[in-house]
Amino acid sequence: MSYRPGQNIANVLSPDIAWKYRVVPADLSGNVLRLQMDEEYWSGGVAGELELITGYDVELTKHPSEYIAQKLSQLYRNEFKSKVTIQSADTTNTDDFLNRIIAEAKELKSSDIHIEAYAQKSRIRFRIDGKLIERYSLPKEEYNSFINKVKIKARLDIAEKRLPQDGRILISEAENRIDIRVSVLPSLYGEKVVLRLLSNDSSHIRIESLGMDDRQLLDFKRVIQKPNGIILISGPTGSGKTTTLYATLKLLNNESNNILTIEDPIEYTLDGINQVQLKESIGLTFSSALRTFLRQDPDIIMLGEIRDTETAQMAIRAALTGHLVLSTIHTNSAWGTVSRLVDMGIPTFLLASTLNATIAQRLIRKLCNSCKIKKDLSDVALYDDIKAELDGCEISYVPVGCNDCYYTGYAGRIAIYEIIPIDLEIASLIKANTHDISTLLNSRGITTLKRRVVELINNGETSVEEAYPILLNI
Repeated sequence: MSYRPGQNIANVLSPDIAWKYRVVPADLSGNVLRLQMDEEYWSGGVAGELELITGYDVELTKHPSEYIAQKLSQLYRNEFKSKVTIQSADTTNTDDFLNRIIAEAKELKSSDIHIEAYAQKSRIRFRIDGKLIERYSLPKEEYNSFINKVKIKARLDIAEKRLPQDGRILISEAENRIDIRVSVLPSLYGEKVVLRLLSNDSSHIRIESLGMDDRQLLDFKRVIQKPNGIILISGPTGSGKTTTLYATLKLLNNESNNILTIEDPIEYTLDGINQVQLKESIGLTFSSALRTFLRQDPDIIMLGEIRDTETAQMAIRAALTGHLVLSTIHTNSAWGTVSRLVDMGIPTFLLASTLNATIAQRLIRKLCNSCKIKKDLSDVALYDDIKAELDGCEISYVPVGCNDCYYTGYAGRIAIYEIIPIDLEIASLIKANTHDISTLLNSRGITTLKRRVVELINNGETSVEEAYPILLNI
């Protein structure tokens, strides 16, 4: 019996075995099973193990990791993905399907749903733990009717297919409300839709559960208790900065504080806090809102983001006049925030007198405890590229993939932080516009992003592969 590579041969291996060993069936001729194997998992003893498992004589060939991952997803998709057909384009069926994917995305803790059309197919992907996973395939002929249903729900113009549109869908479930932001973009083979899922349930957001170590938590709680000044959180989009801000507001929210926020969008609603939605189309910007906030007798002000010089200047002014200001900014490191504000035209003497703390953070995926395996560091792909950064690492775990983690090898994410409280010594370095304070941070034992990543790798909480892009950019 001989097979060509394809779905017919997939049954030779169970999905668990295929993902565990990172192998793809390529051909079965007589009693010889030829398997393609991820080069990162290559080991001389694997063939013997697979022969015992399968009962065939096994021949292995090495292939790039990306290729094997793609083949595994294709061949064993039905083990963790659903192929769904919308039976007709009538309102009832498309309505049910839309509600179904939203409910499923919420259950899987997905942040976004991507609905996309291509030449030969259309698909729906969920963003889970920061990565997109294909969840459904839609018949091409039903795609437009489904998109129209989404647009109707979001109160958008179904006749307009040439221009981008933005809308929202509100879904109420008992005491919880899901606010879905809808973005429609015209593309080559049909409109692409992204649904951003926002929930008003903030009960799970607590400073203690975000990922700070004991010292960082103590330092953070100290700086947010100061009655005035600025606390800035930096990091790329999707690094969890807003969640840290909400956790901080929950800690500071009491009867004696007047707290005002300007956000884009409002991701969680917090009782006792006055939250304002940014609306640039009518002139309600971060800077204009902040100007009005100062006439509202505030104690604490939260700005979703410092994007420009005017907003930065207004934030400094608010801090100088006795208010505590919390905000985010796009920089790669905690100390890089200082340089960024100086580049915006903020004098160093003002920064030194108003900045309470500068914080950098990232989100990193956690290895699935059900399937991760230990591996010698020298055998891990990418190790040589960042060997110097991994000084201090002794062991490493790698992702495998199982039913518990949708065969991604990861389950959940954790935030990593670098927190620099500003004292007199560091304030003097800000005034001098010092560009590198790594020696000082090390002498004080302050946990940097790099040090925290190495700790997580050593503890088996994340992998070298997951840490790689972070270590390259800090």
